[in-house]
Amino acid sequence: MIASIIVVAVVVALWALLAARLERWRISAPMIVVAAGMAMGLTTHNTIGETLNTHVALKAAEIILAILLFVDATEVRGGMLGKEPGAALRVLFLAMPLSMAAAVVLGWWLLPGNGWPVLLVIACVVMPIDMAPAAALVRDRRIPARVRNVLNVESGYNDGIASPIILFALALAADNPGGNTPWDALASAGPSALKAIAVGLVLGGALAWLVSRSERAELMSAQSKRLALVAAPLLSYGVAVALSGNGFVASFVCGFVFHYARREAENHRDLELLDDIGFLLTVVMWFVFGNTIVFALWGGVSWRVVVFAAAALTVLRMVPVAVSLIGSGLKRVEVLLIAWLGPRGTTSIVFGLLSFNMLHDADADLVLSVLVVTVLGSVLVHGIGSPLTMRTYSR
Repeated sequence: MIASIIVVAVVVALWALLAARLERWRISAPMIVVAAGMAMGLTTHNTIGETLNTHVALKAAEIILAILLFVDATEVRGGMLGKEPGAALRVLFLAMPLSMAAAVVLGWWLLPGNGWPVLLVIACVVMPIDMAPAAALVRDRRIPARVRNVLNVESGYNDGIASPIILFALALAADNPGGNTPWDALASAGPSALKAIAVGLVLGGALAWLVSRSERAELMSAQSKRLALVAAPLLSYGVAVALSGNGFVASFVCGFVFHYARREAENHRDLELLDDIGFLLTVVMWFVFGNTIVFALWGGVSWRVVVFAAAALTVLRMVPVAVSLIGSGLKRVEVLLIAWLGPRGTTSIVFGLLSFNMLHDADADLVLSVLVVTVLGSVLVHGIGSPLTMRTYSR
């Protein structure tokens, strides 16, 4: 543990010293941290599985996801759905369900012997995008503003939408394989989600109102406002779990409501501390992912998993996105860019680690293998390969 802390701290410090130059070279912090995690994993591969499959690891992953969901919900600029609400709605509520359904169908053919709940878990792990590992793409002015806006909204909201789905699938696949029915899982997940939505609505609205009143009364300092926002995801997660609700959904809804209620008065500096904490937690998850790569690939990986991951990064995303944006008013090249620029990142890692912790042996190993190959492929395609994408688009 101490060795891991030292390695992460050293890597973050080195990245901070060279951040501007590395960004120009399209080398992100996750890339460096993954390499460090892999190097560390080579010395600890015999114990990685045992470490990941513990109650402490499960709770740590849950809290990290709750914070990241809150951060994502507050990052969208230009209104609730950005400056292209029609296209954003199509991508979130048409393309993403189609992508997940296509992933389940392909998994049924390519990964035989697995029930549809496990395949749905895999779909929830590999299909949501995360622009954080490829943040330079979102800031690249060569990419049309409409494309960047739609990708930013999708990245901010798709993990919040996928959270209740994966928990439903895990409830169906994990506790009693072969004995649970969809109705059993719904009976378990439905009330939990409703409680979480209520908690998120109440706490998000109350926090926004209290912050506004405190500001007008000049009771808050700049630092205290930043600390209040750090406490918000932890409070919403904790209250929801204490009421047997879904802490992920509560945190996401809390962030969404707070951002909507405060969108006119919100100063991005208020979110800086929360953004920095989210960044550090993301770095930690990428380091764990580097360890996981060694553990998952040590004994080799099936060609079926490789083909499935390649499909998840290409046709399983590109075709549904293209179909969903028919008649949206976007240019053909803009649709192509939205479909292609879909990196996988922290959301997939956290969902995959949660699934590994909750599923049984064979299913857990399969989810972890698919996660590792898909995210590694995304790092190559969307991270290291991003300069090629930009040069091709410029031509």
